[in-house]
Amino acid sequence: MDGPPTVTILLLGDPDCGKSTFLSRLSHGANSMRQQTTSLPPLRDLDQPFVWDIRMYNRSYRFEFSDTASPEHYTLLKPDFIVLCYDINDRRTLVNVQHVWFKRMVESYMKDRDDIPIMLLGLKRDLREEKPGVIYPQEGLKVAQDLRCDRYAECSATTGELMNEVIEDIARTAARTTTEAGALSNGGCTVM
Repeated sequence: MDGPPTVTILLLGDPDCGKSTFLSRLSHGANSMRQQTTSLPPLRDLDQPFVWDIRMYNRSYRFEFSDTASPEHYTLLKPDFIVLCYDINDRRTLVNVQHVWFKRMVESYMKDRDDIPIMLLGLKRDLREEKPGVIYPQEGLKVAQDLRCDRYAECSATTGELMNEVIEDIARTAARTTTEAGALSNGGCTVM
């Protein structure tokens, strides 16, 4: 008997944009998604990929998350789903999503495959303040649409705000990559 389908999920984004905290929250399991905490365990890069087993649609799945600090050089990974990450409070990270991570990395993956769904994920939502340079949801969504991403979402891994909803959206999209229809949207970015 074969095991559950495995979906490789690659998180791309600048250092310190919140990817590791997001993965740390995920490693706590589903029960921790709504709990606020200031102390999430540090993750060791050597432990990648971070495996998350889930059951949904009456079927088991294995999601393997890797981020750009992966010990296996991330350009060698063959992702089934790409999550572009940026810090809501740091405009430079959103610019880099557009001009570094998307232009260089995503487009290189797309040379071989055009069926990889892409999500734009704003992190550190709890730190959003009324200040110059902060990125509001409508601007993040516009960038996602301009990049032709399939999904857009925001969350705070530290407080757990919208974490459950983002994980559900990632899980649904990742599960659809194992179907014949795939997980690409029909021409438009969907907001979580």
